[in-house]
Amino acid sequence: MTDKIVKELFLLQDTQYADFQRRLIPNIAKDSIIGVRNPVLRNYAKKLAMQEDVHIFLSELPHKYFEENQLHAFVISGTKDFEECIAKLNVFLPFVDNWATCDQISPKIFKKNREKLFTHIQNWLKDERTYTIRFAIGMLMEHFLDEDFDKQYLDIVAKIRSDEYYVNMMIAWYFATALAKQYNETLPYIEKQILATWTHNKTIQKAIESYRITAEQKMYLRELKIKPEKR
Repeated sequence: MTDKIVKELFLLQDTQYADFQRRLIPNIAKDSIIGVRNPVLRNYAKKLAMQEDVHIFLSELPHKYFEENQLHAFVISGTKDFEECIAKLNVFLPFVDNWATCDQISPKIFKKNREKLFTHIQNWLKDERTYTIRFAIGMLMEHFLDEDFDKQYLDIVAKIRSDEYYVNMMIAWYFATALAKQYNETLPYIEKQILATWTHNKTIQKAIESYRITAEQKMYLRELKIKPEKR
């Protein structure tokens, strides 16, 4: 089944887009990127998910090509049963090897199961794998910064320390989004410099770039940037 899928992916190839993707995702092998645009992959994934033997493709891990991982992510995102979705995720997450695939996983079923989801997020955060942790933070950002917001979620993310660039970027993205959605609750984490220095400054940078932050707030955030010590 995988051979057939790969053959079809090459028929959908856009070589210029492949070159663009290779620059965006430098940590995976260049020849693992075929060059298929996401809207095309999403449509393909919908058709794939309807096939009775889709489980064969989902079980053939690790995938060779980036687009196979994208297809896998889209199939999982469309899974309608919560427990089935979690089971598929727990099999797939250890094989996610790049930020793009990680950030494409967004199961719609999670919106209706936030209470159960939080338990799984806590488990994913205990993992040592870069993209499992990144995914967990992303789910906190997507599902727990609005009506289900609680300050404990800020505490959870603020305590994460990592040497991994893609984890720290997600922490910064999370706090920048939190500033946009829960400014008063989030601001003290910046004022008190609770985050690691690089993440602190990146959070401010991303917040200043956001149209959801007011000009006055941006002005104040600029003042909170940690300047490097002079030698």
